[in-house]
Amino acid sequence: MAIYVVMEPPAASAKAEDIAFLRDGFTWLGLLFSPLWLAWNRLWIEAALTFIVMAVLSAVGEKLGLEWAGSMLSLLVSLYVGFEGQNLRIAALRRRGWREWGAVEAKNLGDAEMRYALEVDADDEEPAPLPRIVPDASLARPPQTGMALGLTHTPGRP
Repeated sequence: MAIYVVMEPPAASAKAEDIAFLRDGFTWLGLLFSPLWLAWNRLWIEAALTFIVMAVLSAVGEKLGLEWAGSMLSLLVSLYVGFEGQNLRIAALRRRGWREWGAVEAKNLGDAEMRYALEVDADDEEPAPLPRIVPDASLARPPQTGMALGLTHTPGRP
């Protein structure tokens, strides 16, 4: 089962079709094609920073004669994008005014959409008010008098 984060658009354009379901977890395309994956998901600043950092790491590694170190550091940047790419997308949507509705656990995107629709329909129905329960004053314990021992106000022995 996968977990999908449900992001609702700003109130001005609140249509059911605009709701975003982002699968929380590792992104293989984010690992393999980090700058391209970020650009594809309209994370322009993150894509540019990733490209620059990977290029600088490769150039420094090559200049120092440690090509393998530059490659390994670039791989670490790619791993970061693979693990945190979906969170970067969620943060970008929040900056644009989107609201996080919650998370839905489902096998695939279609099931996640169905579960979200069922939850929203259940939230629309207002539950009946609960009856007010008033305790009977005659059943209340009389106040305990006398010396108290400890923190619990237990009367002491005479």
